[in-house]
Amino acid sequence: MDQLENCPKCGEIFVKNKFRDICQACWQEEEAAYEKVYQFIRRRENRMATMHQVEEGTGVEEELILKFIKTGRLKLAQFPNLGYPCDRCGKLIQKGKLCNACTETLKKELDLHNMEEERKKELEKREKQITYFTLDEKK
Repeated sequence: MDQLENCPKCGEIFVKNKFRDICQACWQEEEAAYEKVYQFIRRRENRMATMHQVEEGTGVEEELILKFIKTGRLKLAQFPNLGYPCDRCGKLIQKGKLCNACTETLKKELDLHNMEEERKKELEKREKQITYFTLDEKK
């Protein structure tokens, strides 16, 4: 459901919905910035540009360029030197949230954790199977 909010950029009141998280005026500014970035990297001589070069060449902030990439507006397949930082280590990536090295590390840690949990369950199971008998001296 749509709701009234203040624009995080300029503070104006606007109706927030699932398509826009900023007011109309700021959205138009972002659209103009997107066009500037897209036209810049589309040129053959700029296809190998880094984030810093795109930022300098267009005057658009890195944060906004990253927003365009993360929302899928800029497709990185044609621009190998553009990307965004891995959520864990900060290495430049082009898809997902983690780089391959961090993904592998997390998988290994998860496997190790699962093995430890299995070992604990096995120990608990063995402890439950042990039966102790005592002599009843009253008889």
